[in-house]
Amino acid sequence: MNSLKNRILSLIILVLVSSCQTDESFVEVPDNAESTANLQSTLRAKLLELYGSLDALILPNSEEYTAIPNDPENEITQAKVTLGKLLFHETELGIAPKSDTGRRTYSCASCHHAKAGFQSGIKQGIGEGGWGFGLSGERRIPHPLYDTDSIDVQPIRTPTILNVAYQDVMLWNGQFGSSGENSGTEAQWTPGTPKEKNKLGFQGVETQAIAGLGVHRLSVSPDLIENGPYKNLFDEAFPNIAQENRYSLINAGLAIATFERTVLANEAPFQKFLKGDTNAMTDTELKGARLFFGKGQCYQCHSGPGLNGMDFHALGMNDLSGDIIGNVDEATAKGRGGFTKNPEDDYKFKTPTLYNLKDVAFLGHGGSFESVKEIIDYKNEAIPENNQVSTNQLDPLFVPLNLTEDEVASLTVFVEHSLYDGNLDRYVPDSTPMGTTCFPNADIRSLEDLDCN
Repeated sequence: MNSLKNRILSLIILVLVSSCQTDESFVEVPDNAESTANLQSTLRAKLLELYGSLDALILPNSEEYTAIPNDPENEITQAKVTLGKLLFHETELGIAPKSDTGRRTYSCASCHHAKAGFQSGIKQGIGEGGWGFGLSGERRIPHPLYDTDSIDVQPIRTPTILNVAYQDVMLWNGQFGSSGENSGTEAQWTPGTPKEKNKLGFQGVETQAIAGLGVHRLSVSPDLIENGPYKNLFDEAFPNIAQENRYSLINAGLAIATFERTVLANEAPFQKFLKGDTNAMTDTELKGARLFFGKGQCYQCHSGPGLNGMDFHALGMNDLSGDIIGNVDEATAKGRGGFTKNPEDDYKFKTPTLYNLKDVAFLGHGGSFESVKEIIDYKNEAIPENNQVSTNQLDPLFVPLNLTEDEVASLTVFVEHSLYDGNLDRYVPDSTPMGTTCFPNADIRSLEDLDCN
């Protein structure tokens, strides 16, 4: 009898103990689960194997001017950066429009603003002739009073200025820059075109900034500077240039270029991980990073601190299409080949940075992808979408990666989150010397969208 009572009592105790346990006690741990510490250590080991040091991938602080790649002909200084930051966002420079309707309503930042990772936020960035902004540029459309031919747009998706310090030539076809990849292309620096600015002898960032002011109908005249609040800023930025040559469009471009070189995504979680922060990345992000630098082979094109590259690749992506302004000309469609005139360069485009893509709704040079996952799927399957690009023109690296759905998901999380600097507003001024406080546009619709009225 006592034996039966004891068995019943033991059963009751077992039930009570079991009922007090939390649901977590029943979570099964997969056999392939790895500890965070192991994920971190194996990632570091892989990076050391590839680069020899984690420093090879670290973006410097934006104030470490000597650590940021400089153009020897345009040393980065605090005074230049300060001036360039203001000029980059200054809508008062929009004084060379095709229509008075757009006068003083646009800036460099119209197509390169912080809310979209210093891209445009739309498939085709609009400078002069744009109307509206939305939350991150997504509502900018052609102004209803503009003819299509008068709107300032390009026949290719607007690239970012983020991490451009790690590029020696600029734009998708690399046409700006007098050295590096462009050595030997002098015959293509056509007089009377923006490419002629290469003859000034600067690197890509500087050349593009100078040429871009003219292309995008922005002007800096001596009268505007000498009789305005920017004079002292130019004096501080260019003290060694004779006063009669100091207040020029070229120097404005050089100041903008120094600012652009300091626009770095150095607060992204991956950057924090590289600097020793063991809490910067989740386990999924760490797995994605290992795939990026391993099975996914992403690092073969996207490398260095900017995770970009100076090589040009033909990946068979589509050009701009659908509801676009204007047409895509043959030279633009041919990418690098459209600039160099070398058939071997046809349909090759420069490798972009992978930082801050989460806010970008259009990816690829033609904006044919609407998410990071879409473009990873495309590269994983390696089936070209552009019928104009023949098989023998495709890059040898464009081959199936055989990533599983889970691996694609982890890789997507790494790119979207670990490479995302959420504090880019630090590169936007509170106001400019001319009183501008609303960025990046000053048309009536944008002022409403930005709550600047």
